[in-house]
Amino acid sequence: MEQIFALLIPLGCGCVLPIVVIWLGIRQKMNETNQRTQIVLAAIEKNPEMDIEELMKKISPKKKLLKEKLLSNLLWGSVIALFGISILVYALLIDYRGGMDPNDLIRIYFTGGILLAIGIAFLAHYHISKKMLAKEIEAEERRVTALQA
Repeated sequence: MEQIFALLIPLGCGCVLPIVVIWLGIRQKMNETNQRTQIVLAAIEKNPEMDIEELMKKISPKKKLLKEKLLSNLLWGSVIALFGISILVYALLIDYRGGMDPNDLIRIYFTGGILLAIGIAFLAHYHISKKMLAKEIEAEERRVTALQA
């Protein structure tokens, strides 16, 4: 019985869980699209002369600005890098204390190193994109401030 549970837990976490998460995400997007469609159809029925394009712009989800996307990369890079560093520090403390299986300790070091590398990649992407897209970000900010004025 224990062998069955030992086999089912990785299968559930590795196969079933990602499929369910993706299915829920797709289902949510479909529901949002269906709700917007119903709103537009109801508006057309009540007032056929209404400007549909303006209504679609009002009810469509707001697009993120380039600066917001870059800042989310900075956030995720910082969080993941700090999490990786904390795992590496934890592994160093355990290694210093001793008394742990070396294979488990190697796994902890490996996990911390991978998380640190992913965090550094996000941070590098942020800094490179910030330099490359500086003109586009500035133009986008001018456009937004012009629309607000």
